[in-house]
Amino acid sequence: MQIHVSILAVLMAMSAVPALAQEAPCRSSGPFEPWLVHVKQEAAAAGVSQRTLAAAAPYLVYDQGIVNRDRGQRVFGQAFIEFSDRMAAAYRMQQSQARLKSHAAAFARAEQQYGVPGPVIAAFWGLESDFGVNQGKLPTLTSLATLAYDCRRAAMFREELIAALKVVERGDLSPGQMIGSWAGELGQTQFLATLYEKYAVDGDGDGRRDMLHSPTDVILSTANYIASLGWRRGEPWLQEVRVSAAVPWQEADLTIQHPRAQWAKWGVTLADGRALHADGLPASLLLPMGRNGPAFLAYNNFRIYTSWNNSLIYATTAAYLATRIAGAPPLRRPAAPIAQLGFNELKEMQQLLARQGFNVGKIDGILGQQSRVAVKTMQVKYSLPADSWPTAELLARLRGGGR
Repeated sequence: MQIHVSILAVLMAMSAVPALAQEAPCRSSGPFEPWLVHVKQEAAAAGVSQRTLAAAAPYLVYDQGIVNRDRGQRVFGQAFIEFSDRMAAAYRMQQSQARLKSHAAAFARAEQQYGVPGPVIAAFWGLESDFGVNQGKLPTLTSLATLAYDCRRAAMFREELIAALKVVERGDLSPGQMIGSWAGELGQTQFLATLYEKYAVDGDGDGRRDMLHSPTDVILSTANYIASLGWRRGEPWLQEVRVSAAVPWQEADLTIQHPRAQWAKWGVTLADGRALHADGLPASLLLPMGRNGPAFLAYNNFRIYTSWNNSLIYATTAAYLATRIAGAPPLRRPAAPIAQLGFNELKEMQQLLARQGFNVGKIDGILGQQSRVAVKTMQVKYSLPADSWPTAELLARLRGGGR
C-alpha cells in the first residue's frame, strides 16, 4: 500500500519547517557533492558523529529514479466505497484480529499507557504495510538525500535526512537496515524520520527502537504518536449512521459539530434504524459520497485520522476499518449506485470553480478537501443540496454561469 503521498501533504500543510543554520543550496544551485558536504556539516552541528557520517556515506548518493517517482506521485482518486472495499477487505480484518490476539500484551500496554485502543493501531498497521510485509525496498538515506537535494521541498527533506542520521547515531538502526519507501518512510506503520526520532519507543526493552522488525516496538510507537496527535481516551472516533431528508445538508461538514442530541432531532439514527444516543457528545456528519451515500458521525478522535493522513478517503477508510476490527457491522450499501462525475468532468468542474475565485488546489480531477469546500459553497449559492458531492447538475449550472 503506497500512502506516502498524503503523509508528505500532511507535513507540507503543517507550519513551515524552521530554516537550518546556513542552509545548503538545492539542486538548482550546484552539484550534489558540494551540497552533501554542507549537509554533513549541518548534521555534525546537530550532534551526528563523524563515525555515523562515515557509516552512512555509501548511502548518501543521488538517485534520479526517486525524483521521477516524486514527480509522478498520485493522490487518492477513488470514491470512498471503491477504496474502502479494497483496503478494508475481509482478509485485512482477519489479520488484524489475529495480531490483536498474538500481541495482546503489547496492545493492552499501549491502551493503558497511551489510551489508544488496539483496533485503531491494528488498522493503521494493516493499511500502511500489511503488518510489515510491504515496508518498501529502497535505502532510506538515499531517498532522503535525493529529495533533500531536489528543490521542491528541500528544507523539509533536509530535516528528515538529518533526523534519519540521528536515528543511526542513537543506535536504533544501521544505515543498511534503513530500508523503506521511496519517500523515506520507515517501519511497519511508515514513520518519516522526524516522527521516528521523536515518537519511536523501545517496547521490547532490547535497547533499540526497531519499528522494522519488532511488533512490540511498532505497537507502542504507533500508540505514542497517535496519543501525541490528541487522541481522547475512551471516546469513539467514527460511527456509521442513517440520515433523513430532514437533515440540513450544509451542516454536514467536518468543520461543524453538533451534539448527538441535535443530530437525532434532525432524523439521524444508527445505521440499523435504532435511535441515536441523544446526548451532548459533539460530532460532525461526514458524507464522503454525498447525501445518498454512506453516512458517519465523526467524533473528535476522527481528527487524528486526518492528521495522520490528510486524504479524506484514506482517513475515513482507516477509521471505518478500525470500527470493523472493534466489532462494528459491515457498511450499509447504498440503495442505488451513486452517480459520479468522471475524471475529465471533475477536472472541468475544478477549472470552473477556480474561475469563480476558489482555491481548489491542483486541478487534477481528484476531489480533495479544497474542492469539496468550493462545491458546497456553490451548492448553497444555487440552492442545491449542499452535501459537498459534485453532481452533473452542479456542473451544468457552473457551465451556464448559474442558469
